[in-house]
Amino acid sequence: MENSALLMQCIAQQLNARRRELGWSLDKTAQATGVSKAMLGQIERQESSPTIATLWKIATGLQCSFSSFIGDAEHPQHKGGQAMNAGFCHDADMLVNTLFRYNPQTGMEAFEITLTNRHEQRSTAHSPGVTEHLHVLQGLLAVQQGGSWYQVKPTEQFVLQADQPHAYRDEHGLTRFIDIITYPR
Repeated sequence: MENSALLMQCIAQQLNARRRELGWSLDKTAQATGVSKAMLGQIERQESSPTIATLWKIATGLQCSFSSFIGDAEHPQHKGGQAMNAGFCHDADMLVNTLFRYNPQTGMEAFEITLTNRHEQRSTAHSPGVTEHLHVLQGLLAVQQGGSWYQVKPTEQFVLQADQPHAYRDEHGLTRFIDIITYPR
């Protein structure tokens, strides 16, 4: 199965499983996530692939981690994660590689993110208390927090309060960074 189809299947199965675990209808899930009932149904039936921003809204509303939708559930300890950009057809200039799936003991997950072609990725607020620790590997990353933009150079770090709207932008043409997301426990 190709990467995008595998990713769509993984997202659909996780969405359905989490919704059932909570005992939520599509209506209740739509209210909690801010994603329409029609879109949620299309995602569950694998008729539509969500954008990265939409998937974050779903994860936040369902009170679960982003990596639970895109990680390899069968091999959670797999080293050298599989880059899962193919399924995010609407976000072709953003590659997300899962380094560490969410660990409930540490309350953390980690990704290597690559932005190309001066891509700007906007995100709604995540759950209260969520932070993102960013470390730039290559390029120049612009980060928006609280209405202000900050530039982060290679080898520099930035702690983002992700429980408010925020954004990332490639200022170089190709920017790679590590994103360690921490959830309150």
